[in-house]
Parts: sequence; structure tokens; C-alpha cells
Amino acid sequence: MAFSLELSRQLTQARWKVKIFDKENREPPHVTIVRGVEKWRINLRTGLFMDRYPPAREVDERVRESIEDNWALLIEQWDQIHPDNPVEGEDDEDG
Repeated sequence: MAFSLELSRQLTQARWKVKIFDKENREPPHVTIVRGVEKWRINLRTGLFMDRYPPAREVDERVRESIEDNWALLIEQWDQIHPDNPVEGEDDEDG
């Protein structure tokens, strides 16, 4: 089952979501930020954005702060959803 990080009402009303999806076990551990049709992925091993587009600068600073404030919870949730690909696992090949 996917996990959604609880965000402030203001961010939710602005259509921001932070999720860990359950069908991504072959990818490096990451959290996905969603706003409308745009998606950003942050690697839970490195803390870096994984994609060049859309630009990371477009992510609301309050969303980034929520992720930073809940980093341990996000790692815990990834590990629970994807026990065969834990965050503390092997280094990513591209990462």
C-alpha cells in the first residue's frame, strides 16, 4: 500500500502531495512529490533530486521542509513497503 505524507492544508489545497508508491521496488529508494501532472523524485539514499525535469526549483520550499522534517519517517515507510530494497541497501548504480 502506498504512503502519503500529511501536508498542511495550504499545501494540500495548492495540490501538493508527497508519496511513496508501492509499485516502485526496482527503482532506487525515493519519495515522489506530485503536483497535478508534474512529478519530482528525491533519492532517499542521497537526498538529491533524481530527474532534471521538472526543475527542482519549482518545488515549494514548504514541501521541501516537510520532507526534511519527516526524513526518518519516509525512510521507515519505504523500508516497510519495499523490504527487498531498503534505503540502507546497496549503493545505486547511477547515483
